[in-house]
Parts: sequence; structure tokens; C-alpha cells
Amino acid sequence: MANASDASHRSGPGSGISALHAKWGWIVALGVVYLIAGFVALGSMVMATVASVIVVGAMMIVAGVIEVIGAFQMKSWGRFSIWALLGVLYIIAGFLTFENPLFAAVLLTLFLGASLLASGAVRLFLALSMKRESPWVWVALSAVVTLLLGMLILARWPVNSVYILGLFLGIDLIMAGAGWVSLGLGLKQRR
Repeated sequence: MANASDASHRSGPGSGISALHAKWGWIVALGVVYLIAGFVALGSMVMATVASVIVVGAMMIVAGVIEVIGAFQMKSWGRFSIWALLGVLYIIAGFLTFENPLFAAVLLTLFLGASLLASGAVRLFLALSMKRESPWVWVALSAVVTLLLGMLILARWPVNSVYILGLFLGIDLIMAGAGWVSLGLGLKQRR
């Protein structure tokens, strides 16, 4: 009969990795699918932008329905009405995204550029305030890159709205695919 320490040893982090060793081929295949999808997205950035906007619209509708359902759990009329109103607004915004995905892409691109600009400014402020710390240069470099991306997006807005989300999606899929392929091949070598 096995004791508790044997059971915890078998179900520890090492057992998860050993289970992945046998699946290295599937992990590489997943990475290849991600890579192919990323290159397809880069090849047709407008369609990738529309697809990503439609996914955002669908998520807004689902979130809105959940908000409305959650509203019925509220005990007071005021909270019910706020939650229900937020849910209905999410649902309407989701359907408007389906109605005109390119206009939604324009708004999302503006939001993305402004968010990157704000994030880069905050990160640069943090980097300059921690000059006595050792990694402040890397934080500052990250901030500068983020600021530049935000400025590039906003400088070409709204013209770049038809492709910028597709470009980011394609790059993200390629990076994720490369990560999965390298993980799978690394698991094969350690086997």
C-alpha cells in the first residue's frame, strides 16, 4: 500500500512533464498549426483583422448575456438595473461589431494605440524612478518600444485600422507556434 508521500511524489510537477514527453509530437503539430495560421493571417491581414474583430464581438455578446443573467442575482433594484444595463450595452456593442466589423476595427485600433502609448509612458516613468535598481535599463527599453508602437499606430490611424489587428494576430500566432514547436522538440530531446 502506497503512503501519502509516494502519491504526492507521483502527482508532482515532474509527473506532468513526463506525461508531456509522450505527447511531444502532438505539441510540435500544434505549433505547426499555429505557425501556418500566423502566416495565413500575415498573408491576409484585412481578413485576419475582421476575424479578430468578430471574435471580440462574440465575446462581448457572451459577456453581456452573462451580465444580464448575473443581474437577476442582485437583491436591490439599483444594482439589478446597473448590471442589466451593462449587459445590454455589451450585447448591443457585440451586434454592432458584427454589423460593421471595419468600423469596430477602427475603434479597437485607436484603443490599442492609446493603450500602448499610456502603458509605455507609465513603464518609462517607473524605469526612471528605479534607476538604482539593476534591471531599470530593460524596463526603459521595453517602455520605449511600447511607446514607439503606440505612436506608430496612432500616427497612421485610421488608415492602418484595416490591417494592424491582423498584423498583431499573425505575429502572436507565429510566436506562439514557435514556442510550441521548440517545447515539443525540447521534450523529444530530453526523452
